[in-house]
Amino acid sequence: MKIVKIKENSLAQEIGLSEGDQLIKINGERVLDHLDYEFRIADENVILDFKMNGQLSQIEVEKDYDDDLGVEFEEMKIRKCGNDCVFCFVDQNPKNMRDGIYFRDGDYRMSYLYGHYITMTNMSKKELKRIVDQKLSPLYISVHATDVDLRRRLLLYKWGKDDFLLKKVKYLIDNGIELHGQIVLIPNMNDGKHLKKTASDIYEFFPKFKTLSIVPVGLTRHRDGLPELNYVNNNYAKKLFDEYPSLNKQFPGKKSPFLLLSDEWYILANKPFPPKEYYGEYDLIENGVGQFRDFIDRFKEESLNFPKQINKPIKISIVTSTLVYDIFTNLVKPVLEKIKNLEVNFYKIENNFFGDSVTVAGLLTGKDIISQLEGYDLGNSVWTTYRILNEDQTLTLDDMTLDQISKKLDTKFRVSKNDSIKEIIDYLENEA
Repeated sequence: MKIVKIKENSLAQEIGLSEGDQLIKINGERVLDHLDYEFRIADENVILDFKMNGQLSQIEVEKDYDDDLGVEFEEMKIRKCGNDCVFCFVDQNPKNMRDGIYFRDGDYRMSYLYGHYITMTNMSKKELKRIVDQKLSPLYISVHATDVDLRRRLLLYKWGKDDFLLKKVKYLIDNGIELHGQIVLIPNMNDGKHLKKTASDIYEFFPKFKTLSIVPVGLTRHRDGLPELNYVNNNYAKKLFDEYPSLNKQFPGKKSPFLLLSDEWYILANKPFPPKEYYGEYDLIENGVGQFRDFIDRFKEESLNFPKQINKPIKISIVTSTLVYDIFTNLVKPVLEKIKNLEVNFYKIENNFFGDSVTVAGLLTGKDIISQLEGYDLGNSVWTTYRILNEDQTLTLDDMTLDQISKKLDTKFRVSKNDSIKEIIDYLENEA
């Protein structure tokens, strides 16, 4: 692992390391990435093998338990997914976007670190053992189907008929790794009897396999040359809710249901969100399960302390997607209208970039926002969710910065860093 930065007054500085040096081994074990490093550096006595100025060197270090070297390493190379799933969103992007948009993440380390879902089709015995040895728990598994033939048709992987998903799951479960699963539900493909079989097969590992969430397939208008799939609509969502109680009874959870529906289903079917207790520990909130219940509860609590008025007249605009526009106008708008000197306009942005079937806020683009807001009196600032930006919080999906959007709209364009209306109110109070 190549060192790219040495921190001041660090152990690395003390033993004479420099930027560009490479850490090869800790206590005789190869260090392949950040997780290896964190796992092996914790001991009080460590033997470090480095490549320094082209020469191999070994240094023995005594330190406090859990102290590290005080270095930054180059970014990990992310392992690519080995599948070609018929519903993969990456394949549904238009041409000429930045390279990262077309990368399929299939890396178990990202699953552990950030909650990314992985299929495990290309996971080797060595990698499974490493997960167990380093206790990389919990992990998030893309299941989709357990029927071998159907799974092969959905995932289009290259390793023969069976990728041995259930055997891999059993190995991890038997060795103490907590798992969460996900099913991307596609009408007339992996629903019905296939959904019940998948739930039944995975439930064999409950409670260590803690949850299995169901999300609707997302289809864009850029599917040229891809298999024809059916869209999820209001009627389909309502039928799923008709089936859901019996599924929950057949596969009961503990503190929260084993089978969980993502927020989109509730909005599509015009159903109220369950109460906070239903979601347990909010294990899947960053994966779209319980986000809106959390937002609603936080908003109701925070709004109790909203000011009765802003010091001087301010006008702002809040941008939402088609999926959540009604929630904002029915819940948030009446509360904000009570604050004197504050005028708030809400704008619903259609997703022309991906197509009108893509309705989540996190997939809105800068160009769609600009094209649908230009010419309006937007006030002092425009606000939306941080989810429209990449992980570095610098670019939208179509490579626009917040400053670029601000210039086009002729007002400040801002994102809420934690999807909180209170954050917006606090900012406005400081501005006033």
